[in-house]
Amino acid sequence: MGVSSDSVAVDIDNLAPPAGKEVCVKTSKGLISVFICGDQQKPALVTYPDVALNFMSCFRGLFFCQEAASMLLHNFCIYHIDAPGHELGADAISVNVPLLSVHDLADQVAEVVDFFGLEKVFCMGVTAGAYILTLFAMKYEERVAALILVSPLCREPSWTEWIYNKILLNLLYFYGMCGLLKECLLLRYFSKELRRGMHGAESDTIYYCRRLLDERQSSNVLRFLRAINERHDLTEGLQKLKCKTLIFVGERSPFHADSIHMNTMMNKNTCALVEVESCGSLVTEELPYAMVVPMEFFLMGFGFYNKTPFTSTGSSQELSKNPSRHWCIAPELLSSESLGVKLKPIKTRPTHKT
Repeated sequence: MGVSSDSVAVDIDNLAPPAGKEVCVKTSKGLISVFICGDQQKPALVTYPDVALNFMSCFRGLFFCQEAASMLLHNFCIYHIDAPGHELGADAISVNVPLLSVHDLADQVAEVVDFFGLEKVFCMGVTAGAYILTLFAMKYEERVAALILVSPLCREPSWTEWIYNKILLNLLYFYGMCGLLKECLLLRYFSKELRRGMHGAESDTIYYCRRLLDERQSSNVLRFLRAINERHDLTEGLQKLKCKTLIFVGERSPFHADSIHMNTMMNKNTCALVEVESCGSLVTEELPYAMVVPMEFFLMGFGFYNKTPFTSTGSSQELSKNPSRHWCIAPELLSSESLGVKLKPIKTRPTHKT
């Protein structure tokens, strides 16, 4: 446990993986790590993280949220797929291994699903991971029951993003996981308010993310980022997607416009948008409690339920951490149409106690 002038004291044991088992799956595109949590007799929920993250740094907050963990693990077995070479303790991928495209990565997900004998899966992806799982759903429509996407990408990179990613690629190539690169990645993930912290103290979330970024092999991150920077536009395919989709997007996310565009292009009878105020792209880490009630109602449409019901005002633990704020859910979500029949755009909004 370390203390410094710009960080908070953190129990380093919390960086240990949760209960589960890691399986290394050999695919036609190379080895890939899958961390399995829960009873494999239950329906499958496949996750995929954003650039430079793995399941620990991308979904730790969501699964440390008691209400979310209770709901998800009660209904699903979780298959956390990490991008190649992004798992905990990964070695650098050999330079002789061919670079993978986004299509290769989506095909790799299909091979993982086949390896475990899964017929139809639910998918949860964040930003770049959301793009990979959306592409997977387009290519293997019969294998996907539903998508839960967090600040997803769906179009080819804008010139601004393309140039920005090129800068990151150069930093990775010449300097590795340096301080400047980590700051650029934190800008991608989190809102300005969280990055600045309170009273000059760095939040636990930022501290954990920095620590886990230090563990990444820069050459492996470069490979994943290059694939994402060469992605193509999925807009046309979005109009044909039939699986029900729940989109979360932080209003401070650099990819907010992409997520709104994605929702606009999808069938309004099967897609719902949840905008999370005062949040960056990584909603799963920054404000995981904002995801619980929308997910609960979304999953009700498939016959799932929460073992321990959650109230819209948030948990006592969360309120104790943030006494000046709790989360309210827009009433549109609570209509009968929202239970998987016709999902509506909604917005979570912070309110203040008086």
